[in-house]
Amino acid sequence: MENEILIKKVRKIINAYSTGEFGEIVFPEGTHPKFENKEMNISYFTLPMALNYQRDSYKIWGFAKKTYEDKETNWVFKVSSDVNEDELRKALMKYKLALQPNNHVKIWKTISQTVKENFGTFENLIKESDNDFLKLKEIIQNKYKKGFPYLSGPKIFNYWSFILSKDVGIQLKNRSYIEIAPDTHVIKASVILNVITKDEANKISKENLSKKWRELLNGSGIDPIDVHEPLWFWSKSGFKFNPE
Repeated sequence: MENEILIKKVRKIINAYSTGEFGEIVFPEGTHPKFENKEMNISYFTLPMALNYQRDSYKIWGFAKKTYEDKETNWVFKVSSDVNEDELRKALMKYKLALQPNNHVKIWKTISQTVKENFGTFENLIKESDNDFLKLKEIIQNKYKKGFPYLSGPKIFNYWSFILSKDVGIQLKNRSYIEIAPDTHVIKASVILNVITKDEANKISKENLSKKWRELLNGSGIDPIDVHEPLWFWSKSGFKFNPE
């Protein structure tokens, strides 16, 4: 019975989100540049994603856009196995896309080299996975995990996979297996909906919260990742909408 009540609330939140009751909806990565080709499109939504840890998402994607649109720094989005670290550092820090001169630059360089040396391009990486989320997960989170720092983490990997579908237009097979990405807003919403308690919010792992959401949504016809955006903006709007 409690689960049925939760599902009804979730449906109301999804509907409120889709009908604009949460106000103007502009995603952090939504204001993006025009891309030269699909390869650059994938690269743009991949490399900055790996630097988006405990940072303001709107700011980092704003920095990414400036870096991409500047002819002097645009090259950082082209994967290479031979990257000059000093030049990369200068380019990434010009618009504060990288804030940590060593760690952030190393993350960017590592992912770029991993892709170049093993797949040639991001497009080939996706082809290698046969556009299948589960195969992509095996590549990123297991086979080449060390080559994809932060991007291989559960929260970022699942959200990145969602972005590939939403903003790059890659129709992933087995999309229903993409887990909800439990960031700060999703965690707050989970407390409001009594999915977890306030005390649990400080203790539960992101993997276990994702698992809990999948179990609760099982049989509802709602994929876990499709709940992410509605909950995110419900939180951003201050939970003013009442799904009771």
